[in-house]
Amino acid sequence: MNTTPSGPVPAGSARGTALAAAVAAVCLLASGCSGSGGSDAGSDADAAGRASAGIKVALITHGAPNDAFWELVKKGAQAAAAKDGIALTYESNPDSKGQADLVREAIADRVDGIAVTLAKPEAMKSAVAAARAAGIPVVGLNSGIDAWKSGGLLQYFGQDESVAGQAVGDKLDALRAKHALCVIHERGNVAVEARCAGVKKTFAGRTEMHYVDGTDMDAVTDSVAAALRQDRTIDEVVMNGAEFALAAVKSVKKAGSKAEVATFDLNKDLVKAVRSGDVQFAVDQQPYLQGYLAVDAFWLYKTNGNFSGGGEEPVLTGPAFVTKQNVTAVSKFAANGTR
Repeated sequence: MNTTPSGPVPAGSARGTALAAAVAAVCLLASGCSGSGGSDAGSDADAAGRASAGIKVALITHGAPNDAFWELVKKGAQAAAAKDGIALTYESNPDSKGQADLVREAIADRVDGIAVTLAKPEAMKSAVAAARAAGIPVVGLNSGIDAWKSGGLLQYFGQDESVAGQAVGDKLDALRAKHALCVIHERGNVAVEARCAGVKKTFAGRTEMHYVDGTDMDAVTDSVAAALRQDRTIDEVVMNGAEFALAAVKSVKKAGSKAEVATFDLNKDLVKAVRSGDVQFAVDQQPYLQGYLAVDAFWLYKTNGNFSGGGEEPVLTGPAFVTKQNVTAVSKFAANGTR
């Protein structure tokens, strides 16, 4: 903020002020002056602000209520909305039909943009088509990397889950693992299925898929423990979420197994588990960044016609491996609730 100095003004300063006023007057008469940081820059910023004023964006995910992972996505989206002056609403429903209904409600509310996850692309197809027919741009995030472009979405922000899974398979080879149990907590979720398929593709050892009910954490713990008791050759448990990894740590202890636990996704509690060695490593897809980029994309599209990836390629936010060796570097951000 510029403030006027109090007290008497020295003569030299007064002359300087008078000269500045005269120059300003000449500029006005000449229909404006430009310079570094001058009125042109201010006009550009004002124009961008006017263009973004009143933008309404709906972020609609398949996340479960109060899920720590989706809280990170929402925080990132809210940060971008606050920066850009966007009115943001966040809704979620783990049931694909319910999620599609939320998209239709956003269309009825006449939002200016919809950011959506495509965990089950076929179930979302008609709702996304309805948004496009209404002239509402749609971007994808987190899941559906193989479906966003064919579905007519403008852009996509997330991790290529197949690539991430293959990277985990390579890492398990480097760690000399022999038998991996890849635990899928939501049958039919394309992102989770792609991860385990990726692990199996590159891991030289044996990969066994194990399905559990992700809505019941006690059941997850018991099911994984039972699998470990049944087959003592399992030396690696690969989970697909931070909270599921913490449940698997309990499973290993309950079964008296010597298996290691690795996981996709990260939160502040998992950071502690990696630091202590209870979890071998985590693959961070940076959910905060996914939410941030998805909402910021609408501001860029509205104010400057930008398409991240040119509308042809996804913007990748992972995989990033977090291990005991580098966990300290991200721990402060996890403590802030942004990693």
